[in-house]
Amino acid sequence: MIRKTLLSTFLFWISLVALPQEKKTALPEVLKELQLRHEVTFTYADENIQGFEIIPPAKELSMEDVLAYLEQSTGLVFETLNEQFIAVRKAEKRKTTVCGILMDEETSEPVLGATVQVGEKYDVSNEQGRFEIKDLEEGEVIVIRSVGYNTQTMATDILNDGSCPTLLMQIKPITLQEITVTNFLARGIDRTSVGSFAINTAQLGILPGLIEPDVLQTIQALPGIQSTNETVSDINVRGGTNDQNLVLWDGIKMYQTGHFFGLISAYNPYLADKVTLVKNGTTAALGDGVSSTIDVRSEDQLAQEFSGGGGINMINADFFVKIPLSKKITAQLSTRGSFAGVVQTPTYSQYFDRAFRDTDVFRDVVTANDDRIATDENFDFFDVSARLLYDATPKDKLRVNFLNVSNDIEYQENAVIDNVLESRTSGLEQNSLASSIVYSRLWNNSLRTSAQVYLSRYQLLAVNYDVFNDQRLQQENEVLDTGIKLDSRLALSDRIGLFSGYQFFEIGVSNLEDINNPRFRRFTKRVVRSHAVFSEAEYTSSSGRTNLAMGIRGNYFPRFGRILPEPRLAFSHRFMDYFTWEVLGEFKSQTTTQAIDFQNDFLGIEQRRWVLSNDEDIPIVQSRQASTGLHFQKGGLLISLEGYYKEVEGITSSSQGFQNQFRFVRSTGNYDALGLDLLINQRFNRFSAWMSYSYADNTFEFPEFMPSTFPNNLDIEHIVTAGGSYESDRFEFSAGLNWHSGKPFTEPDSISNNEIVYKSPNSSRLEDYLRVDVSARYNFTLFKTVKAQAGAAVWNVLDRENVVDIYYRIVNDQPQVVEQNALGITPNFTFRVFF
Repeated sequence: MIRKTLLSTFLFWISLVALPQEKKTALPEVLKELQLRHEVTFTYADENIQGFEIIPPAKELSMEDVLAYLEQSTGLVFETLNEQFIAVRKAEKRKTTVCGILMDEETSEPVLGATVQVGEKYDVSNEQGRFEIKDLEEGEVIVIRSVGYNTQTMATDILNDGSCPTLLMQIKPITLQEITVTNFLARGIDRTSVGSFAINTAQLGILPGLIEPDVLQTIQALPGIQSTNETVSDINVRGGTNDQNLVLWDGIKMYQTGHFFGLISAYNPYLADKVTLVKNGTTAALGDGVSSTIDVRSEDQLAQEFSGGGGINMINADFFVKIPLSKKITAQLSTRGSFAGVVQTPTYSQYFDRAFRDTDVFRDVVTANDDRIATDENFDFFDVSARLLYDATPKDKLRVNFLNVSNDIEYQENAVIDNVLESRTSGLEQNSLASSIVYSRLWNNSLRTSAQVYLSRYQLLAVNYDVFNDQRLQQENEVLDTGIKLDSRLALSDRIGLFSGYQFFEIGVSNLEDINNPRFRRFTKRVVRSHAVFSEAEYTSSSGRTNLAMGIRGNYFPRFGRILPEPRLAFSHRFMDYFTWEVLGEFKSQTTTQAIDFQNDFLGIEQRRWVLSNDEDIPIVQSRQASTGLHFQKGGLLISLEGYYKEVEGITSSSQGFQNQFRFVRSTGNYDALGLDLLINQRFNRFSAWMSYSYADNTFEFPEFMPSTFPNNLDIEHIVTAGGSYESDRFEFSAGLNWHSGKPFTEPDSISNNEIVYKSPNSSRLEDYLRVDVSARYNFTLFKTVKAQAGAAVWNVLDRENVVDIYYRIVNDQPQVVEQNALGITPNFTFRVFF
């Protein structure tokens, strides 16, 4: 078994308490209190004091000291008219001259030709990087622009002290993606100009039912994304199965995404810096993932000081550190693991029951003599990640990444056979290992190149013993993905960029089945190699209102002698200040899919195995998708409406998880999805409320089936979510409701020749799904450099019994229904420290 996590490291945190902090008060309330305390009257225009929040002055201060404090805290002028009245007004703006010297932050060289603008006045920096603008008012805004650098804005007050200070210009990342919609649904979730969602885990606000920023749980809060069985290893985007999602960790494709066999994300959220979700309009740099791309990126900046943190919840404990080894080198380390070997909490029991219910771990086996097998199970999981960041020079960066994810379940079967106690140990191991080396160089202010070499390995190993029949079944599924990627970003101007590159990968997939009695062994292995070139042009208008990314990717598969061109498009335009119109489109393909041969494969826990296309009975999966959306954002109100149409060809029936008349039929087909996503989000002060609605029509077409056209297994027609959250300086609370119409399934009609005869495929629906969740977090300070966080959440507060899947089997010549239920009421608690 996997080594157990040392729980004792975290237990001492529980006894620590928070230190109080003084809160700010609105300026009008402060002035009212001062009027009563000092018997004076403040005269002012309401608009001059609105929006100011300050810490109230100490009661022992004199009136003179109070006025000085108020002026320093607000920048307003407090003029004493007489003993009774004090006038409050904005400071008068005086004419001033500003100047400065612009220098490259990394090379310390002067920046020539930068445009420095204040209103209608401007200057251009000379060969020494110097600029000067006269006759300006204090408080006006200076805007500094230069090709290849980040635009800077500042007030004239900073530069009017009579000197010409040196201003460092930061090199602009060579990408034209901009944020068009901020705080989409929650704080820390933004929508970019190319239609993707950018999630900043450090800034992410609290969401219902979640006490930690779980990456793969968070994206399910977005419209059009769900998991029909409440797992992170089965995320469905616009009618697609989970294997149609490209999941990247620091640029490496991952074939395992969850712990607890799908109930928890495999990625430590406290080292993930940014998560990008793309449902359509994917950059031409990426292949695979005909339904979506989920790109998890770790923090890429060198640490200036030692920092880290750790925490514990009802499932696992984790720890992470960022260590500056020198001014040029930083190490990032993290680990997480379950502590079920030490203590099993009620939350763990709920998860365990959900993960292993109706599998060989739980299933009772009864002999003809009614001798019952006793089982003793042991489950564990862990993940370890390590990263080395080396900035050899200001222009040369090297990154080394490593990740290991593992799940392990063992159980011992004991039975009395012919008065002899027999024992056998069955088990399942699921492991992933990912590693890469990335080198990037900034050649000049306009050109950046990078090279990546990577390896991703996935293993699923199962041993299943049948004690009564003295039979052992061994199953293995392994994926080895290696490759190299080269790319360059060229900024042709401040508004036009070119992104081009080449990618080569080799994927090998093997499957093994070995039975000892009767003797049987089957081993298959396939290897596919691919060469891809891509190029993408990016344009941003001078006003920043129009953004366009248009590219093409060409994939060549030598084994099949095929070239697949894949055009990509992402367009957005902001108009009337508050509206953004968006058009997205893409062609994509993938050669790896997951298949289910039998429901009891791999102990019935993880029935899906990875398989590789052979361009015959397992085709290359290809998709075409188009969508358009309109977004309105003004103040705290956001209204987003998006419609889409998607076609996916080359899917196999074994990849769709049929549990009806097509369960053992092997065929190829396609599906199409037509849908609409609506989100309304209102934020006011510290409150946020939202409501979303999704409509989808997902249809299968398998020409060899009868009927050939019927609802997709994932055809959830209507989805509604609603919720709200409150955030203060220390406290966060969120509650939400999730409802969707029932998933389709096929009812039995009769029994014939000991087989179930089914009705028309997917002609029935499960009962509607309903779940209510709540969560809360409290942030406080333990010591000067140590912050802490305590949180609690309840999943499915109403303890509603939701059926997420159903199938039938024959028992005593009658069809017996087997239902898979979602999690019941499940509380969770967390305690964390950050230092």
